[in-house]
Amino acid sequence: MALIFDLDHWHEIKATLLHNRTRTLLTAFGVFWGIFLLMVMLGTGAGLRTGVLREFQGTATNSFFLWSQRTQKPWAGMPAGRSIGLTNGDVQAIREKVPEVELVAPRNQLGGHDGGNNVSRGRKAGAFSVMGDYADIQRIQSFNVATGRFLNPLDTEEARKIAVIGTGVQKVLFAPSENPIGQSIVINGVYFQVVGVFLSARSGDEGDEDAQTIFVPFTTFQRAFNYGDRVGWMAVTSRPEVPASVAEEKVLALLRSRHQVAPDDARAFGHWNLEKEYGKIRGLFQGVRFLVWLVGAGTLAAGAIGVSNIMLIVVKERTKEIGIRRAVGAKPSAVVTQFVVEALILTASAGYLGMVAGIALIELVDRLLPPGGARMFVNPDVSVSDALQALGILVAAGILAGLAPAQRALQVSPMAALRSE
Repeated sequence: MALIFDLDHWHEIKATLLHNRTRTLLTAFGVFWGIFLLMVMLGTGAGLRTGVLREFQGTATNSFFLWSQRTQKPWAGMPAGRSIGLTNGDVQAIREKVPEVELVAPRNQLGGHDGGNNVSRGRKAGAFSVMGDYADIQRIQSFNVATGRFLNPLDTEEARKIAVIGTGVQKVLFAPSENPIGQSIVINGVYFQVVGVFLSARSGDEGDEDAQTIFVPFTTFQRAFNYGDRVGWMAVTSRPEVPASVAEEKVLALLRSRHQVAPDDARAFGHWNLEKEYGKIRGLFQGVRFLVWLVGAGTLAAGAIGVSNIMLIVVKERTKEIGIRRAVGAKPSAVVTQFVVEALILTASAGYLGMVAGIALIELVDRLLPPGGARMFVNPDVSVSDALQALGILVAAGILAGLAPAQRALQVSPMAALRSE
């Protein structure tokens, strides 16, 4: 403790570090580079993680989607290759018989997946995706209403001929000064009144796709376009306390039973579990983060070893000084403290500069990115907790780097040191 308040010792430490400046700078650079790389890797990893997870934004992560295909195996006297079709009855059965399910949103798309449709208003026309949905779809896939309103249960119950359009549709069919609310558009020869304009909560290609979408009530869709009771696919969410995979298996089992499909026929119904995909991505980035810390800790350890080796050389160079101090009564703790503090100052100073430089580079990259970030790289940054952890590693590395040289200094015999040249 006395060393901390002793200016003579601080001057001595300064003189020691500056005695061989080239050696000190090269040693410090090893620590600087280690913490610099750690900060850059952490910031880059955070940017990639944010960018990838942004793709899930706007969609309930406890949801899964399923659609019908063809049977792969014969069952109950029926041949393989039989086409399966989902119906309104399937939706009702899921709601009644699968308590693990919180929400079922049947969906239809005019023209099929990725199908464009002729939508017009006066002399203006465009090809847009037309979706038949329940109002509940907004609880699975988020939309921000810019003007007017979204679908509501009464629209579906009364099969109203209303439409909610994306901002991309508005730009094509309406002039910038026009208010689309209350205006009519024609979808495949059927008139619909616009009641709302929405903004997608998603980004990237999914957000652009949403902007080119028109929503109409599910029942209206079936009647207006002669779909009968057909359902294209379903978006389903599980209850909060139930994993989506559990609800998914029970829904598939129910549908196989209703459509007389073999229990082990994996091809009859297609399905995609967002919860599983989300979990995989999160797990992947946890692994990446662990790897970054492992590599960063290894690089810092290499720098600390360099500091320790240099301090061992310093001990050898100062053998006579150590002997004199021991001979005049210096306590072993004072000798140990001095070398530990010297190593700590060298490590902490170089590490702090490396940390600042790394964070500065990450901030510069963030400023150079376009608004909203790149496709899969958004808001790279280094959190306060990561910076504090790195600082803790620096302190530990500095102390460890000074312990071995300090112990070596204690082994120096005062008499032998005084006789050394």
